[in-house]
Amino acid sequence: MISRRSCLRAAAGAGLLPLLSSAHAGRQLEEPLADSVRSALSSAIANAAPPMLEFASTEARLAHLRWLQAMSVRLARRMPDFNERKEFLQTLWYESRRAGLDAGLVLGLVQVESAFRKFAVSIAGARGYMQVMPFWTRVIGNGDPGTLFHMQTNLRFGCVILRHYIDREAGDLFLALGRYNGSRGKPQYPNAVFAASRHWAWRDDRN
Repeated sequence: MISRRSCLRAAAGAGLLPLLSSAHAGRQLEEPLADSVRSALSSAIANAAPPMLEFASTEARLAHLRWLQAMSVRLARRMPDFNERKEFLQTLWYESRRAGLDAGLVLGLVQVESAFRKFAVSIAGARGYMQVMPFWTRVIGNGDPGTLFHMQTNLRFGCVILRHYIDREAGDLFLALGRYNGSRGKPQYPNAVFAASRHWAWRDDRN
């Protein structure tokens, strides 16, 4: 069996260590899915058209812009390029809402999983911002794990998978996060995500 230390030495020799060491090494486990669940997840992943932000009112749109400004300031050190940062935040907000998730929670998960590195790869092979395991592209996607390095695709998969785990755990976020990481029932990972999420919590003081 190849040890973790041997893997790290090999990665260092190949120039990959910065990517590997920055990823949390999430390990979603491949589990049997009922056909109905597989179909629902496949449908949720489909239609990767660019995010089209829609708002119920002008005030809702203004509230979103205030959120975007606040998050952009917080993220600037980790993602210096303004256009990249704006696209990332807009896409994450869209995909979070589409999956019925809190954007602050998803930002916390991205921070823990990849430290906001688009091309992060874990020792287990998980990829991208939300460290999605490649088997998911075979189970509910187009079978090409390379697409997990595409911003919207990665965020779409990550949010849909997390929503699936939350539903599977009857709304228990602690257990769902553990399942996302492959460490169900252990406190380290959920606690790390909860702690990181507090940095991204936002309350619109104008409401």
